[in-house]
Amino acid sequence: MSDPFLFELQWRKNFELRSAIVWFGAAIATLLVSLAAPQPKLGLGPAVLCLGFGVMRGYVGYRREMTRGKMAADGIEFISIDEFTKKAQAAIAKQKYWIGKGFAWTDIEATKLHGILGEGAVKVLGETAKKSDGAWWLHGLGDETDLESELSNQVGHTIVVGTTRVGKSRYADLQIAQGIIRNEATFIFDPKNEGMRGLAGNAKRMCEAMGCPERFVYFNFAFPEESVRIDPLRNWASPTELPSRISTLIPSETGNDAFTSFAWDMLNAETLGMLAIGEKPTLKRYRYYTENGIGGLLLEVLNRHMDATQPSDWEANVIDWAKQRGMGKKRGESEGEIIPRQATGLLLQYYTEVIAAGGCESEAANALAVVHRHPGEHTAKMIANLRPILTKLTTGVLGELLSPDPMDVADPRPMVDMQSLITSRAVVYFGLNALADSAVGSAIGSMLLADLASVAGSRQNYQEAPDPINVHIDEAVECLNEPTVQLMNKGGSSGFQVTLYTQTFADFAARLGSEYKARQILGNANNRITFRVLDAETQKYIVDGIPPFKVKSMGIRYGQNVDPRIHDEFSASYQEQMTSEEADLFPAAMLGDLPKLHYIARLSGGRMLKGRIPILQTN
Repeated sequence: MSDPFLFELQWRKNFELRSAIVWFGAAIATLLVSLAAPQPKLGLGPAVLCLGFGVMRGYVGYRREMTRGKMAADGIEFISIDEFTKKAQAAIAKQKYWIGKGFAWTDIEATKLHGILGEGAVKVLGETAKKSDGAWWLHGLGDETDLESELSNQVGHTIVVGTTRVGKSRYADLQIAQGIIRNEATFIFDPKNEGMRGLAGNAKRMCEAMGCPERFVYFNFAFPEESVRIDPLRNWASPTELPSRISTLIPSETGNDAFTSFAWDMLNAETLGMLAIGEKPTLKRYRYYTENGIGGLLLEVLNRHMDATQPSDWEANVIDWAKQRGMGKKRGESEGEIIPRQATGLLLQYYTEVIAAGGCESEAANALAVVHRHPGEHTAKMIANLRPILTKLTTGVLGELLSPDPMDVADPRPMVDMQSLITSRAVVYFGLNALADSAVGSAIGSMLLADLASVAGSRQNYQEAPDPINVHIDEAVECLNEPTVQLMNKGGSSGFQVTLYTQTFADFAARLGSEYKARQILGNANNRITFRVLDAETQKYIVDGIPPFKVKSMGIRYGQNVDPRIHDEFSASYQEQMTSEEADLFPAAMLGDLPKLHYIARLSGGRMLKGRIPILQTN
């Protein structure tokens, strides 16, 4: 057991080293004196004893000096692909993944930190505390070693927080590369669109280094000639998934307001109609029917339904039925020609009063009829937010990239979909170009994430032990939506391992329109990697979840007193008092002093680490 009354100032002067010098001097002096004595051997024992005490005190002093020396180290480290691959494979063999170098942050390191802060960093460390790019000395508080975490922790999802240009993307490089080494499907969403200069180039070169360049897939609407074509509506288990996938892109505080619900109804009717006539639902076709009306689609559905369920002479029956009601007459004429296949209103009324009333209904016709009969002016108002979304996703080159035509053999660009990419364990880069066109980039990212969420649901339903799928979303605020929340909330059992990269937690609330939804995102992330953070609210949120600890402090009190009533009577006192105070395991304000590429991690299970990462050299 430790002595409860033991207290030591961690950052006092190195008295041990001074003591060692004195002991070594005593050993030398003893030997010199003994040489002049009649019996020189008598001084050998005391000299050896002094030398032994000198070695003991010197070792303690050396370690204390080395601790101070470590705190002066700084600089950025690089790591080659070969060296990194060895570290990653060593971690994989233990069912772990590598997260840089550092040490476990415990109450021991926290006590050292509070000791420095209590005395004053500049007073204790001198010039070491004055470095311009952060408190490098923090990393000298422990003994550095390779840091690893269990692969099973990744299923709990990860949030990486840090202000701009402090290491988030370089951390992403390391984790993406390890996903490639583990032969797992990996999806990279990059709103910044650094392209081949950043995440995309590093992922591509890593695939080449591992001997599998065909795994890398590049989507970037800013460079359509180099991009693959992807169909975000190809994979679905129920037709209702498609309208849900699009309607979630409509701005909404609750996701279930009147405008979103009406848009969903319209999209659902269009979906059922397209499926009924054998037409493949695409974003282009949704835009066409939304802008031009669904009358033509309804007419085609009715014709197909009549052909499939009625006698071959059904047109004559419709004509007779119409004539009996005088529907063929026109003003100034005795009787007009009736062409049932071209008369939407007539055919719809016949279907409603005769066919559907007789029990021979069409789900697609019923859904389209409801939308068709709705007042046009009101419909236009209710879908005012839907039209811009579809326009953003189908204008210009996006029409070819997101609504690919499988019959267009003249287009040499590959055509892919999420399910096929997962099956082939592809490494997919999505360049969203949000800096140049934030509205379109955000819509594309949200749409693709909605597609991923749908695939996650299918995998959960039909696969017992799905393979891991890594999803990295840089600048996550640009493309977060409700499906992403569901992907993190329920996608773990489908093998999805989501890592979000953001600058502050407030970004989530601003994007999702609700602090509660933002907390839902944060609550689904069991691992938090925090680089330098300047936002005070984010700092507070990070440390609030870390249990405090007790730090000891020593108080010294001097006193003296002279009694004026009695001549020359004097008293003095000296008092030492050791107290324990509750303190943060890692002070929130210190998150703003972390150097570039340095982080504080709190992993699943409460394990806390202080680490740093090297820059992966893929060139």
